[in-house]
Amino acid sequence: MKKSVEENVLESFSNMAKDGRKSGLPAKLDFMQSATGLFLALFMIGHMILVSSILLGKDVMYALTKFFELDFIFDGGNPTAVAVVISVVFAVFFIHAVLAMRKFPINYKQYKMLKSFKDLYNHPDTNLWFVQAVTGFVMFFAGSAHLIMMLTNPGDIGPYASADRVWSEHMWAVYLVLLIAVEFHGSIGLYRLSVKWGWFDGLFTRKQLQTFKKIMSVVLVGLGLLTLAAYAKIGMEHSDQVGERYYPKTEITKGVK
Repeated sequence: MKKSVEENVLESFSNMAKDGRKSGLPAKLDFMQSATGLFLALFMIGHMILVSSILLGKDVMYALTKFFELDFIFDGGNPTAVAVVISVVFAVFFIHAVLAMRKFPINYKQYKMLKSFKDLYNHPDTNLWFVQAVTGFVMFFAGSAHLIMMLTNPGDIGPYASADRVWSEHMWAVYLVLLIAVEFHGSIGLYRLSVKWGWFDGLFTRKQLQTFKKIMSVVLVGLGLLTLAAYAKIGMEHSDQVGERYYPKTEITKGVK
């Protein structure tokens, strides 16, 4: 089976390490990159499930928000709990980005050389690596902006608060770009990790894993578009009451509001 450019490079590193002419640092850094990438990919899936809860209704999204604010411990919830989670994700995100940049071309000459290898091999996995590089570049800026916004305003999460941010604060365009970049980057990353580390050797062929990746990309992007549209609709309807927070009717009746 023909290998991708990255697989050939990694194999060369491995062989040199065995011969004692190269330290094992590249392999260790590569493992760290894989581990942080796996963490972020799983977080991406969990995050999509949580934000898409708006499709089940405002009350469901509100309940999940309060759960992650630990309202079963703190009366009314504590956004600091959300800020802690975001801080951890941001730290892992930054580490992963730094590790991934080791494999990026640092000047035009290196880019041309890498592109010539890509065109020469014409390997599907190498092409996917290029997609990951581009989406990773987009994510570094758009993702950082989103995480900083959430980290500094952890309490602005909820049916109305999130919808207002999407519509009235005009973040829908950024979120649309981020959605496509994250879902493609993450699904490709999971596929390439499974191939690199042989998680499913003997169970699925590489072609079958590629099919799973495509299905995953379509499902997550489709779900993300529906979710973004739902928040935009709520934000549009709520545009004359920006800043108001959502409370379920049961809490309003109890006088929680």
